[in-house]
Amino acid sequence: MRKILNVLILLFITVRAFSQPDFSVEKPEVIIEGVPTEISLHFDDLPTSNTVLINGSKYTINSNEKTAVVEHKFSSDDEQLSVQAGTTTKTSPINPISLWLSIVPPLLAILMALIFREVLTSLFLGIFTGTAIIGYHNDGLAGIGSGFLSIFDEYVIGALNSWDHLAVILFSMTIGAVVTVISKNGGMQGVVNRISKKAKTAKGGQLATYILGISIFFDDYANTLVVGNTMRAVTDKLKVSREKLAYLVDSTAAPIAAVAFVTTWIGAELGYIQDGVNTIPQLSEGAYSIFLNSLSYSFYPIFTLVFVLMLILFQRDFGPMLKAENKARKTGEVLSESSNMANSELEEFERKEGIPMRPINAIIPVLIIVLGTIIGLFYTGWDSQIWQDESLGLTRKLSYIIGQSDSYTSLLWSSLTGLVVSILMTIGQRLLSLQEVMDSVVGGYKSMITAMMILTLAWSLAQITQDMHTAAFLKQLWSPELSPVFIPSITFLLAALVAFSTGSSWGTMAILYPLLLPATYQIAASAGFEHGEIMPLFYNVVSCILAGSVLGDHCSPISDTTILSSLSADCHHIDHVRTQLPYALSVGGVAIFFGTLPAAFGIPSWILFPVGIGMLVLIVRYLGKSSV
Repeated sequence: MRKILNVLILLFITVRAFSQPDFSVEKPEVIIEGVPTEISLHFDDLPTSNTVLINGSKYTINSNEKTAVVEHKFSSDDEQLSVQAGTTTKTSPINPISLWLSIVPPLLAILMALIFREVLTSLFLGIFTGTAIIGYHNDGLAGIGSGFLSIFDEYVIGALNSWDHLAVILFSMTIGAVVTVISKNGGMQGVVNRISKKAKTAKGGQLATYILGISIFFDDYANTLVVGNTMRAVTDKLKVSREKLAYLVDSTAAPIAAVAFVTTWIGAELGYIQDGVNTIPQLSEGAYSIFLNSLSYSFYPIFTLVFVLMLILFQRDFGPMLKAENKARKTGEVLSESSNMANSELEEFERKEGIPMRPINAIIPVLIIVLGTIIGLFYTGWDSQIWQDESLGLTRKLSYIIGQSDSYTSLLWSSLTGLVVSILMTIGQRLLSLQEVMDSVVGGYKSMITAMMILTLAWSLAQITQDMHTAAFLKQLWSPELSPVFIPSITFLLAALVAFSTGSSWGTMAILYPLLLPATYQIAASAGFEHGEIMPLFYNVVSCILAGSVLGDHCSPISDTTILSSLSADCHHIDHVRTQLPYALSVGGVAIFFGTLPAAFGIPSWILFPVGIGMLVLIVRYLGKSSV
């Protein structure tokens, strides 16, 4: 009897060793060739083996958990997904999408927008192209129809189902309401009259816009919306084109926010840098120290700020901007042929007749928004341990606190407070009735609808590029066989290309920092560079990812900050892109050839910055023409 029992136990153990509990396989809707794809396995019971086979490739899993996630790269020849665990095999048909197709949706949207100058249709077609490609590869021709339907139920809803995106929409629309109220109650006209006494010329108005843009350095969104909406009436009166206003707003937002020590960017930048540094065992330097050392190579952001100031002081422009400025000066028509707003909408910003024009009614709400945002950043990012740490300097303490703050919440709080204060001041002085004030608020929200539609579609297209791994295609352009001295310049161009194609500077940084920082160190070390020789090159690459991201963001018609700049200036979006593009590319060219590239060969930055600025002077003086 005992022998029979032993045989049965041995048989059970043997069967158990060669069997496997039943399991299910979950694959993503989008499978791109050559890109790691997550395959989720869900077992009914704990797996008896710690290995599985996916299309013949062996992977190790945790046998103590019922769920396992395995990353596998599929080729374009794979026609099915085959997963084997023990003696059980599960199969399902697949049709991987060729990676090169991932560039088609954003490229089509960009080309359509630049050619036809109609952004909504261009973005929609870009999104549809992406969903059609995905649907066709999943379900054949019928999938094109389901892809069309997924534009709204998956991508637009997905874009709106983001707390950060909703915060941007609500903040932007609330700023629109504030501007409408302070325009109706005469406050904005009072500011215009006050500034006009000091800034009596187009040059003075542009200089005031530039100074205000530099002053609001802590956040690019707050900078863009506050400066554009505040200075629009001033620059209109001084015959500055809306295209020039949008350029001033856009080019004093991200560049200053990217390099300043205390901004809402710093936390994300340090996190991305740290992700890359963590994979370099030879490097013990902290992310903040690396960021500070990289600033001596931040040629594009600094050159941009200098270039904008030159255009203002020399009163010269070139390209499409010159045409727009000449038209504004000679005719007084600051609007392009197709503005964001219709005439009926522009009436929302006209002062009510017969009421006093008190600048305080505009200054206080705007100051509340600016100062309230700063206070909110401190409140949401406050850390008493950091503040009491005597080993840290004041600048580093401020950077840590602002870096870990919640900028979106701060913007929401400040804009709401600014709106309520503007309403109370208007009613308290009996400038408008309660009904008139609330009509103004509603009108302000309505005036932002078109811009918010563009922004939502841009976010949806960004999700398409993420699902189709557009950045992975662009990263294939990188060749690790290049000499290390060319790495910073290639990095700058690659970052600009990724940001231009995806419309996201932050997304570009998140992708490239973890990829290129360790690659730079390894390539340079393999080429025989010592640690001391590698670090200047390394700092250069850190700055180039950031600088290239800002350049691509400036040039891209699907960038959210570019869209926000055009809407705050009420400039036709494609007119803004078209007039800004030659300026951004000119500065980008100078940044590469007179900054990034020679710096990689060892020329000190204290020489390159004056040389680069001198080249910008020559461009403005000899390429530009008077726009007076």
